[in-house]
Amino acid sequence: MNSDSIKGKIDDAAGRVKRQVGEWTGDTKTEVEGAAQQVKGKAEKVVGKVRDTVDSPTRENIQTDRDIDNDLDRETVRERE
Repeated sequence: MNSDSIKGKIDDAAGRVKRQVGEWTGDTKTEVEGAAQQVKGKAEKVVGKVRDTVDSPTRENIQTDRDIDNDLDRETVRERE
């Protein structure tokens, strides 16, 4: 989870509260602001998921490459023995 995902969750939750308060009090402006904040939060969560997805394979490839290098080193040591 990255900062975009966290910020998105916070904005989404705050927007829900603000929208609900606007509905209860009959304040259309607050209701609209809350809905807009919710949309912003949902968009930030999507950006966070995309960033996590993009970063994830890169980390896995690095780990895999490292494992291959270690395996090759082990084979070289065995051949020397």
